[in-house]
Amino acid sequence: MDYLVARQRMVAEQLVGRGITHHRVLEAMAKVHRHLFVEEAFWGRAYGNYPLPIGEKQTISQPFTVALMTQALELEEDQRVLEIGTGSGYQTAILVELGAKVYSMERNRTLAIRARRRLESFGYDDVWIRIADGSVGWKEKAPFDAIVVSAGAPEIPTSLIEQLAENGRLVVPVGQLRNQVLKKGTRSGTSIQWADLGDCAFVKLIGQQGWDS
Repeated sequence: MDYLVARQRMVAEQLVGRGITHHRVLEAMAKVHRHLFVEEAFWGRAYGNYPLPIGEKQTISQPFTVALMTQALELEEDQRVLEIGTGSGYQTAILVELGAKVYSMERNRTLAIRARRRLESFGYDDVWIRIADGSVGWKEKAPFDAIVVSAGAPEIPTSLIEQLAENGRLVVPVGQLRNQVLKKGTRSGTSIQWADLGDCAFVKLIGQQGWDS
């Protein structure tokens, strides 16, 4: 399989074709080898627009969802990003390709260690991974210019709102267990302006300000 051609087709058909316009996001998605973030058995399906299992009952999000969330963050070079749910490390790699300094949290130790090794092997250095409850954020490293949550929350975690910098953006799926709405919040002083980005379906955000289990 020609993975370069597969990535180019993914960008053209699944991203540009569905409204992703941010050229730096498109460049990052075209560059990062998504198939290397899943088991070899799934390499042939890695550039299809659907989630894939990564072990530990977790998944890697479909490419369009990753691109949509990343575009919504409106990242500039050297901005500080808090990622909740490291998972395979794929979204992390996209963020680093955009020049972000990424602080990533993953509650599952196995996934966190695997992602750290994978990212290091690809030369992604501006990443700090913490094994902890992501629903309460990373207070010691706050404030963040952007926060992205790759798991569905029953409601928006207040800790994450509090850790946003002025003009900071929070992208988080909120709703029921099997379906959520992807929300984007932008901080202005003490208020947050919210917008809905569409329906989605993520695994549960488990933690103190998420689901119990």
